[in-house]
Amino acid sequence: MILDELGTPVVLAPMAGGPSTPELAAAVSEAGGLGFVAAGYLSTAALGERITATRAATGRAFGVNLFYPSAPTPTDRFASYIAEIARDFPVGEPRHDTDQWGAKLELLLADPVPVVSCTFGCPTAAEIGWLHAVGTEVWVTVTSVAEAQLAIEAGADALIAQGAEAGGHRGSFADRPEEDVTDPLGLLALLQLLRAAVSVPLIAAGGIATGAGLAAVLAAGAAAGQIGTAFLRCPEAGTAPLVRTAVTLDTPTMLTRAFTGRRARGLANKFMLDHPGAPAAYPEIHYATGPLRAAARAEGNADAVNLWAGQAHSLAPELTAGELVRQLSRDAKTALNRALSW
Repeated sequence: MILDELGTPVVLAPMAGGPSTPELAAAVSEAGGLGFVAAGYLSTAALGERITATRAATGRAFGVNLFYPSAPTPTDRFASYIAEIARDFPVGEPRHDTDQWGAKLELLLADPVPVVSCTFGCPTAAEIGWLHAVGTEVWVTVTSVAEAQLAIEAGADALIAQGAEAGGHRGSFADRPEEDVTDPLGLLALLQLLRAAVSVPLIAAGGIATGAGLAAVLAAGAAAGQIGTAFLRCPEAGTAPLVRTAVTLDTPTMLTRAFTGRRARGLANKFMLDHPGAPAAYPEIHYATGPLRAAARAEGNADAVNLWAGQAHSLAPELTAGELVRQLSRDAKTALNRALSW
């Protein structure tokens, strides 16, 4: 497996919508980790260009992350919410799409990469089989044992165990409002449950910002840590200036559907607090709030834009991606050695 070939157990989290760049993915791979190109929200042609650019910047392995499509949401579930926010903000046309799943899959079958990971669902056994046939490993993001078992049955090679601490969208197969009354699993609990239930490699995701955090998930049974928020301030990342500043602050995070219609963790702000009852309707609400988010970014208004970040966001350093990978690796070894000396 690709994990066995890495110089350090650091996997770059795919951060769609801006932070993910070929330069960032290549820098992480060059430093011995596994970089990822986020395909979410890109056209298939743009994804092809980013894959080409990443290959030009590194000869090492990297992966591509895809959003697995969801079913359309009935209009009556979100119409009143969009009318509500339209009274105060510019809104776009809500619509459903598959994020060009089929076309992107065809691209990756014709021009394979070492790893394809999926978020928001699990590919079919046939789709995984097609990727295996061209030499590509398939990793699936899971948030529960039930999702993990479905992914294993479909043929997944590894699982990305995403804890509740993670920034950005929850990778759950379905976003069910009835689950809001229960707490999503934190990473440590999820890792222990998964390690007892499955035998494939686990990549831990959620709240890992330091070498000590990386050491903790390795000790809990993960083969690597997938890290996103800690890379937001790296010069190679395409992070918006507003977000680069916001993650340095000691602002609490919260889960919200207000911006996209799917639960995601970000820095708490006025828009999120004003719309706690936003419905589950992704990607329809994502498209509807596009104009208001763009306007807020242009104005530097942190109260009306999604500031996706994990719970340990204030620990994100201002380092190059390569320096950060090396620091994480070095500090993880120190932490593990300290623990073994007990």
